[in-house]
Amino acid sequence: MEVVPAWAPAVGFTLLPHAGGLLGSNITKREIPTWYETLQKPSWCPPNWVFAPVWGTLYTSMGYGSYLVWKELGGFNEKSVVPLGLYAGNLALNWAWTPIFFGAHKMGWGLLTLLLTTGTATATTASWYNINKTAAYLMVPYLAWLSLASALNYRVWKDNRNKK
Repeated sequence: MEVVPAWAPAVGFTLLPHAGGLLGSNITKREIPTWYETLQKPSWCPPNWVFAPVWGTLYTSMGYGSYLVWKELGGFNEKSVVPLGLYAGNLALNWAWTPIFFGAHKMGWGLLTLLLTTGTATATTASWYNINKTAAYLMVPYLAWLSLASALNYRVWKDNRNKK
């Protein structure tokens, strides 16, 4: 008797990153019209509607990548501690950015959080590469978006330092 269906881990890992994104979206939705819209942003800032589908795609991609690593290493065990631990740390930092930047209006701390997120995403990708190349490649769009997000966060912070 199989307790967990074979497809359940793939679905669970793929959906897990969305949990923090959904919680953060409540903060973001509240703060966009009242605070974020008042900030000076660079001309290359994507329109607000772009962020939800991009993050949805990235969360799905990285979540499925984590499943591939978990499966390749035979589940949660000694071999998976570093690659999945780095990923867990990355997710925690990723999820922390929204309450810091949007919730607390701490743009500088948001930038630091994004830089740490980018570092852990890079380390995660590197650690996944020798385990499952597809999983590592699924992280590449995330790394690219984190670069854009970091540059955007920097400019918003720099251009709005005196704003409460």
